[in-house]
Amino acid sequence: MPSRSPWTCVLWDVDGTIVDASVGILHRLTVTLEHFGLPAPTRDELVHWIGPPMYESFQVNVGMTPAQSTEAVAFYRSLSKQEGYTTGARVFDGVDTLIHDIAAAGIPQATASSKPEVQVVALMDHFDLSPAFTAIAGATQDEKTLSAKSDIIAEALRRLRASGVDTSRPVLIGDRHHDIDGGRIQGIPVVFVTWGFSWPHESEGAQAVVSDVDALRRLLLVEDADA
Repeated sequence: MPSRSPWTCVLWDVDGTIVDASVGILHRLTVTLEHFGLPAPTRDELVHWIGPPMYESFQVNVGMTPAQSTEAVAFYRSLSKQEGYTTGARVFDGVDTLIHDIAAAGIPQATASSKPEVQVVALMDHFDLSPAFTAIAGATQDEKTLSAKSDIIAEALRRLRASGVDTSRPVLIGDRHHDIDGGRIQGIPVVFVTWGFSWPHESEGAQAVVSDVDALRRLLLVEDADA
């Protein structure tokens, strides 16, 4: 049966929403922090790192100065490039199928990720998801020129409009409070998924909270009985 959506376009966060890249992130953080003489994070502490821009996280989580954070980001990104952006990454079960089904229903989609865009492109290509997206938007490589979630959302919407997409009823799918904050600034409702790396309280302010892909599907696609 054909499907339609109550939304004119769907925006996706990437880390913790589409992709679980925690294995590679933990390894690179360990190498980076030890390089700068700091203790490595535990897996449980990844919740403090996955989601916000790394430039911000190095300052908030380990007390680096902006200059030190810039140096740490450059070192961390060099590791990512050496190891490959997709090493250890996997798609959360069922999310890829849902993305393809939304595309098949003719609903335009875009990424709106705080990850550097070059990495987002690599991940979407690796998991054969790029064809499902009208636009792939992420942060700039330095994570400073374009890094705030609200600005990345705005850029994703700009690219969708440039492609002729109706952005009058957008929705953002995310897993961190940064997604909700960015959506609020741009006036976009957010569906919060709980399978990522987040604290329970971070869902406050979301239009809906879902714990599995089937529940998310019901919010994004409806069967068109009249078709």
